[in-house]
Amino acid sequence: MSKKQFKAESKRLLDMMINSIYTHQEIFLRELISNASDAIDKLAYLALTDQNVGLNREDFAIDLRVDKKLGLLTVSDNGIGMSKEEMEQNLGTIAKSGSLQFKQELDKDQSDVDIIGQFGVGFYSAFMVADTVTVLSKKYGQEEAWMWQSSGAEGYTVTPCEKTTVGTEVILKLKADTEGEKYSRFLEQHQLQSLVKKYSDYIRYPIRMELEKSRRKEVPESEQSEDKAPEWETYTELSTLNSMVPVWLKAKKDVTEEEYDGFYKDKFFDYEKPLAHIPISVEGAVTYKALLYIPAKAPYDFYTKDFKKGLQLYSSGVMIMEHCEDLIPDYFRFVRGVVDTADLSLNISREMLQHNRQLSIISGNLEKKIKQELLNMQKEHREDYEKFFTAFGRQLKYGVVSDYGMHKEALQDLLLFWSAKNQKLVTLKEYVEAMPEEKKHIYFASGESNARLAQLPQYQRLQEKGFDVLFMTEDVDEFVPRTLVNYLEKDFRNLTTDDLDLSTEDEKKAAEAAAADWKDDLEFLKTALEGKIVRAEVSADLGSHPVCLVPEGGMSFEMEKYFKRMNPDMALPLEKVLRINPEHPVVQKLKGMITSDPEKAKQYAQVLYAQGLILADLPIEDAQAYTDLICGLL
Repeated sequence: MSKKQFKAESKRLLDMMINSIYTHQEIFLRELISNASDAIDKLAYLALTDQNVGLNREDFAIDLRVDKKLGLLTVSDNGIGMSKEEMEQNLGTIAKSGSLQFKQELDKDQSDVDIIGQFGVGFYSAFMVADTVTVLSKKYGQEEAWMWQSSGAEGYTVTPCEKTTVGTEVILKLKADTEGEKYSRFLEQHQLQSLVKKYSDYIRYPIRMELEKSRRKEVPESEQSEDKAPEWETYTELSTLNSMVPVWLKAKKDVTEEEYDGFYKDKFFDYEKPLAHIPISVEGAVTYKALLYIPAKAPYDFYTKDFKKGLQLYSSGVMIMEHCEDLIPDYFRFVRGVVDTADLSLNISREMLQHNRQLSIISGNLEKKIKQELLNMQKEHREDYEKFFTAFGRQLKYGVVSDYGMHKEALQDLLLFWSAKNQKLVTLKEYVEAMPEEKKHIYFASGESNARLAQLPQYQRLQEKGFDVLFMTEDVDEFVPRTLVNYLEKDFRNLTTDDLDLSTEDEKKAAEAAAADWKDDLEFLKTALEGKIVRAEVSADLGSHPVCLVPEGGMSFEMEKYFKRMNPDMALPLEKVLRINPEHPVVQKLKGMITSDPEKAKQYAQVLYAQGLILADLPIEDAQAYTDLICGLL
């Protein structure tokens, strides 16, 4: 018996197969099970026209066997098997795929037969964990069985062997454990169960294994006693490890809500049922099935760099990627689910996708489906939508402001903000529909809390006019209106930085007259508060408040706080403008005091400035000096 060299490929190529193409050792089991499934597919297809096969669909199976003492793991099937020539072709030539050849030889009207293996390299992943790989196979319709054996790049042997049944056995002699690698873990029952569940749960044939279980030992009635502890015994039982038929392949009418929810909880380890599920079945340029879920709550790490977004990607029931990020946009990263298609171009290891048109088509379709589901929930199940928005609304807002606002039109109708007038969350569309037709502005204010924002002097004026204001209390909120710019031809106006456009023509004329009348007094206030404000000005938008502080230059105080939190060293303090209400009694008294007692007027100016800081939710620079000032005036 002479050893044969691998045909047409060098030792270097096989070394690359073993050490470079696959990034995770554990996928060897996925590859071997997929090959076994393909072999059964071929015989099952043959059984449609050959009654001598003698097997029905329920007779086919893939079996795993473990021999811990000898360090052997066996994957066997009762599929079509291989002849000596096929062993030479499929196992002796790297990248020669018998499955792909079988699929190519099918008639056009039968080309929908689902074959997993297409590259002919998955088998060699076994050498990542095994010193020696032995393959025993008997081809359907032949009497002889053959054994292929190899220890890697040095070559292989093919010899006759004894095998009574049709099919193939792949026997792995696992490598010895080292300090860095524990290959013996692949002989452990729980590890094999976990890998089958992770990668091959939806292989269409049962994957079976003898499992060790425990049960209470039966004791004769004469020996039973209340004081005697129960005895337990172990036994083995042939068990099916995989689910076989995934819920997403079933017709929607055949799946109950409980089944959908149960699949979600089991698959994504969430004890709370999802707010919505989205089953999708598409045939056309790209054919795929998907089952997506909208969770009810955010994972603890959702807003951290550790969170892994992406959908689980399957190809013909075999998991290819656990987190396929390219299937979903970042602003919908909260969506969980699976996509199953045979139409994507995978790379040779089936661990990564080639970026192509099909992937883009699926991603675009899923994005539309998700948005429509959220809009439906917003309209028909508002309570659920508000629960969703509480958990994931911030992510949608990040989506609006990211990429220079590229996605704002896709997301703006999904946003909710707190309506100060209605005391509830509203959409931008609901806000605009409720505003007077002649008004051109969407008013908003951003700050730490609704309660603080309700104390703004500008809000009081808008409230008196009967206008609504959107309160925004998250960091990202400050950037959302700036990115949107307008909505349904209504522009956004910030209460603390923008002209509120509330005054009538008569009020504007009165304000101009007041500004002229207060010109010298405003200069006095600027001098009295030198270094604290860049100027003082009169305002008609302060309601019953005497003063307020607003930032100079368009940026808000909330944005200043945000940048200071992000990078304290780079944050520059905003210059402040003191606005006074010329109609307020305190301000009028100050005007008289500027002439009669300038020194005391300076002290009152300091008090009013501090009041402006408090209303703007800004810290008082010197609390001790402020309290001393108040005590002195009292």
